[in-house]
Amino acid sequence: MLEKLKNSLIKAPIIKKKEYNYFVHPITDGIPVVEPSILEETAEAISKFGNMDVDKIVCVEAMGIHIATALSIKTGIPFVVIRKRVYGLEGEVLVHQTTGYSQGQLYINGLHKGDRIILVDDVVSTGGTMIAVLKALERMGVKVVDVVAVIEKGNGNDIVKNETGFNVKSLLKVNVVEGKVVIEGSVDDSQ
Repeated sequence: MLEKLKNSLIKAPIIKKKEYNYFVHPITDGIPVVEPSILEETAEAISKFGNMDVDKIVCVEAMGIHIATALSIKTGIPFVVIRKRVYGLEGEVLVHQTTGYSQGQLYINGLHKGDRIILVDDVVSTGGTMIAVLKALERMGVKVVDVVAVIEKGNGNDIVKNETGFNVKSLLKVNVVEGKVVIEGSVDDSQ
C-alpha cells in the first residue's frame, strides 16, 4: 500500500526555510504536478485507516483541500475547509496559527457544536496549525473523532499529542536526512 506516495516522496526535492528542511511534494505543495493515482491511493488509505463514522471531513487551506476532496468523493461525506481569509459569516471562528516557517489567521465556518468530524491534513511536523485548529474545534464543541495526516515529519504527532491530547494518525512517517526524504514508518507497518 502507498507505493506511489512512497516513491514520489523519496524523489522529492528539499529546500531550506531558515533552519527548517522543507520537502517539496505534490501532496504537501501541489507541485510539480499532482497525479490522480497518488490522490486515489491516499484517499483509499485514509478511508481504511481513519475513523470515517463522521458527519464531516475537515481540512485546512490550502494543502488539505485536495486530500479532503478526494476523500469526500470516495466516501460521500461532505467536507469543510478552514480558510485563510475572513468571510464574516455568522458564527465564524478565528484561529491564530504558528508553524515552523510561518504564522497567520485561519477562519472556521460550517461547523457547529456536536458535529462529528475527522480532521485531515497533508503533513504534521511542527504541529502549529493542527494544535491551533484542534483547540479551536474543542472550544466550539465539535467532536473530533479522528485526526489523520498523510505525512508525519519528525516528532509532529508527539508535539500535537502533548499540547492537545489528540493522537495524529499518519500514513507515512518521514524525516529529512542528508538532504533526502527518508521513510521511517508506514501505516502498513501497524497492520
